[in-house]
Amino acid sequence: MALLHVLEYPDSFLSRRIRPVTDITGELQKKIDDMAETMYQAPGVGLAASQVGLDQCVLVYDISPREDGRDLQVLINPRIVCQEGKVVSENEGCLSVPDYRSDVVRAAQIQVEGADRNGKPISIEANGFLAIVLQHEIDHLEGVLFIDRISSLKRSLYKKRIKKRLKQP
Repeated sequence: MALLHVLEYPDSFLSRRIRPVTDITGELQKKIDDMAETMYQAPGVGLAASQVGLDQCVLVYDISPREDGRDLQVLINPRIVCQEGKVVSENEGCLSVPDYRSDVVRAAQIQVEGADRNGKPISIEANGFLAIVLQHEIDHLEGVLFIDRISSLKRSLYKKRIKKRLKQP
């Protein structure tokens, strides 16, 4: 397994809508393993293919407590088919938006359909932290960052801070 480079805002690849997976190959399985290792090393609870420069509609996540061991989950071509209610995801963060956290309004309950890493169709009904993680990672596959879901004032302040940091030698 290899650690992959996590793209950071303002990399333009992060704003691309990612292409669906049409064929589950051995190469894709290796990339899934590399994504998982990258997520665990970060450490994070989710990682979308777009965050590591892959134009394939795949995400990995693991919300199990670290002391319970690993429980890697893989979703290929995930999509939210139903959502209800609203909840504030407090202090949401992202590996591609380092050193910044903010409250984000998300759906309280969602239903996601997709396939597992072997192509078997799956449907997940989620609420709580799992629903937030899935929405966050699916957003990535659609070219949306969590900072796109915060107030324009907070977003512009963050963007100014990043531009200033990028100008420094």
